[in-house]
Amino acid sequence: YDDCYKTFIAQVNTEIQAGPLYRVVGSLLSISCNASGFSNPNSKKDFEIRMKDPAKPFQEINVMSTRESDFSYARFSSRIRKNEISIKHVDSNSIIFEIQYLQKEDDGEYECTVVNPEYTYNGVYSAKTVVKVIDNSLSVTSTDPPTSLSYNEGEALSLTCQASTNTIQHVHLAFAWYLHKEGAQDAKPIISLDRDFTLAPGEDFERRYRDEAIRLDKLDEATYRLNIAELEQSDQGQIYCQAQEWIQDPDRSWYKISQKDAEKIPLTVKAKVSISAQNPVQEGQELLLSCGINAQNLAKRFFSVAWLWNGTELAKIGPTGILTVRQEYIDRERNGELKATRTGNNNYQLRIKPVKTTDKGSYSCRAWPEERGEDGNFNQGADQDSQPMDINIYTPESGLSVKMDNVMQPPAPGEKLKLICEADGVKGQLSVTWDRKASLSTSSLFANVISLNENGVTDKAGAFASREVRVTRPTTNKFVFELADVTELDSGTYKCTVSETQPNGRIQSQTTNVNVNVKSIESAVKMALRNREPTVTVGNDVQLMCKVSGPRVPMTLTWSKETEDSNLNTIVVLYSNGSISWSGDQYRYQVQVDNQGNTVMHNLKILRASHREAGKYQCMVSVFQHNVYKKLPPSNLVNVQVQNPASKLAISSNHIIVQRINTDIQIDCKVTSRTSEFSLYAVTWELQQDAGSRTILTSDLNGIITFGKQIKESDMKRISMKHTEGPTFELTIQQVRILDKGIYMCKVEEYQQDPWGEWYLLSEKNSTTTVNVIEPAKQLSVGKMEAEMNITIAEDFSIPCHITQQSSNESQFHVTWFRQQGTEDKTIFTVYRNSTLKASNKNAVVRYDHPSPRQFDLTVLKSNAEDSGMYFCEVEEWIHAPGDGWQKHAVEKSGNLNVTVAAEGKLSLPLREKKSGHPLWTEQVPLDINS
Repeated sequence: YDDCYKTFIAQVNTEIQAGPLYRVVGSLLSISCNASGFSNPNSKKDFEIRMKDPAKPFQEINVMSTRESDFSYARFSSRIRKNEISIKHVDSNSIIFEIQYLQKEDDGEYECTVVNPEYTYNGVYSAKTVVKVIDNSLSVTSTDPPTSLSYNEGEALSLTCQASTNTIQHVHLAFAWYLHKEGAQDAKPIISLDRDFTLAPGEDFERRYRDEAIRLDKLDEATYRLNIAELEQSDQGQIYCQAQEWIQDPDRSWYKISQKDAEKIPLTVKAKVSISAQNPVQEGQELLLSCGINAQNLAKRFFSVAWLWNGTELAKIGPTGILTVRQEYIDRERNGELKATRTGNNNYQLRIKPVKTTDKGSYSCRAWPEERGEDGNFNQGADQDSQPMDINIYTPESGLSVKMDNVMQPPAPGEKLKLICEADGVKGQLSVTWDRKASLSTSSLFANVISLNENGVTDKAGAFASREVRVTRPTTNKFVFELADVTELDSGTYKCTVSETQPNGRIQSQTTNVNVNVKSIESAVKMALRNREPTVTVGNDVQLMCKVSGPRVPMTLTWSKETEDSNLNTIVVLYSNGSISWSGDQYRYQVQVDNQGNTVMHNLKILRASHREAGKYQCMVSVFQHNVYKKLPPSNLVNVQVQNPASKLAISSNHIIVQRINTDIQIDCKVTSRTSEFSLYAVTWELQQDAGSRTILTSDLNGIITFGKQIKESDMKRISMKHTEGPTFELTIQQVRILDKGIYMCKVEEYQQDPWGEWYLLSEKNSTTTVNVIEPAKQLSVGKMEAEMNITIAEDFSIPCHITQQSSNESQFHVTWFRQQGTEDKTIFTVYRNSTLKASNKNAVVRYDHPSPRQFDLTVLKSNAEDSGMYFCEVEEWIHAPGDGWQKHAVEKSGNLNVTVAAEGKLSLPLREKKSGHPLWTEQVPLDINS
């Protein structure tokens, strides 16, 4: 019994992950399956997965096989091709079956079968498990989440999140808060509560958790609150909560069936910045602005601090302590009037001394952290501004007052700007400073132009150091400002600041402003271009006058001519220094400049104009001031028209020519009147016919003849043209043909030479000659055969064809004999003009004779009764035409010959005979011998 039991005991065993397995729609399904007990455990086994749908419990559906690629049913095949369903070997005897994204219809019983590679079966080769696909009911939301959060370092943060599920199976929830920093690949956990209700901080937050600075509170069954006691700069990023749903499988292992994140909330953490200063401050004293930074671990961190005046950055200290100052304050920083220092880890100071009344306004501090990267460079963090602070600069009471007059307003470009600043209530020594704020400047700061101190020493500043600018003091309390050669860029607000040093050493200042608008050079300069004679004849001069009115500034004038594509070609440029640059042909033009005060007249003379000089002309002015080159709008365009001189060309009138075919013809086209004995001519001969017109030939100014495209090469040999005195243009056509008839038009173009030596078309005249080509008269005549002929069977009879008259001695003939049967004419025999013979009736026996040039005879041999009938001949006359070859000229028929062939026993006797030219014609009548 024991031996028998060992023989039949199962060796192979297949196991699958125990079910039921509850999984959520859209999640990953992973089922393990392994087989054991095979004789060769190292050989790789093939597995097959099948399932049964609860709706069809008796139908087994093939899902996937590791052996057969076409194993799957259509229900799963598309998902397998997308790698959404797969089988992976863990080892030779184990696999994992996975469905990446579960669907509701994946619910059912799954069977894993191992394919037996051996010859015998001994054991269990399949195992089953149940998969239940349920809906995802996990919900995670932040309670009233803001779009973004902004906190100062050290402030507390409290966020609430709700997480719940409606899954009916027994599940556990895990909950966590995450922080995703900018630039980081993954989010890092802040604090979490796992499925076993164990609370744990994230790796980056362990210290603060131990210090009880971070806490997670569960307020009720579904509400969780995150508390951070003191925010740090490193807390900046996107913060969110996450919930996970876990279920315990029958094998007692826990499986995460769903996970959801709440909406991410941007969190910004900034350092707290404050500003302090003594306020108000007396003019001339020191303004001290202190900026404080309240942040953690300041000693080990880097910050940049900037002071802002009315929202504009005034000065900045970088992370390494380097000071940068706004352009308008550079001079004050160099003179020691402006200083900025870091006096501690959290304190920065800006000092301005002496302070001016113009320094009053709204001041604030701006600070931002700087993180040093691995490359040593600093990366700027988020900035934080302090509350603004209004600083008032007051001036002690003084009797000093200032007023200013604008002597010349508004000045034109190139003129001198003169301003007078006058002080009243003077008690001490005076000095003056002139500043300007440009009209086009976006800055509210003034730039220094020039100053005059108590000792009468002037000092030019900035861009005005190279300008002709000065300050004079004609009286004790009067200052005169003069700026020569002004431009539009000199427009702006000019400020006169008069400072008084009182006996006690106190300095009082008063300012006054005036707006100066320098006219634009475009509005100051006027141009007008005109032409004395808008239309001139070829060879005459053209006078163009460009009037330029405006201020006396260096000007460059350019004369240009418009091209066909509306571009401008420069003729000549007259520079302000008197030099001239020619681009056109200098010997064709003359320029003249006439100065008349504020008006300059520029003249351009075109010498002996040709059609090349016709077109639109323009003058343009450019000005050059203080190294600035500016083009002004160009003048109006003036059109110059160049016309031809009057033409006297006349040619011979129209006429008609009648010409016989195959003869030569000459057509004359004579110039009867010409404009000049130096005129040249181009001639074109055209032929107009019913089918259209075509050019025969053209002769250019040099007498070179070109045939038209439609003229054949054979016709070119018989067509010619020559130029004779007169001049006369003779067109000759040799061996004229019928196709040559039509209207011949002679087009004569007269050309004159312009001052450039180029020939231009002056005028054109046409005349026509009608050519009729006639053929010789048709004179063909054939002798008439008005007779009857009676013969007996087997007797020969002749059908003569005699030409009595022909159109030409060189004519050739085409002769055909016909026999009339009923209403049809049948061809018997043909003699072609080239002596070719052709018999049309193969059964007839005939003989052809040609005894003379005009005589053609056809004899029917051994006649029979079938040869009876009406006979006649037809003659075609052919005439040779040169170039066209042989052509049919005329066709004539002879008379009819009625032939009767009698049977034996009948006789034909001659009754009468007559001569009809050549040969002798015999008329016969039949006679019965018995009668």
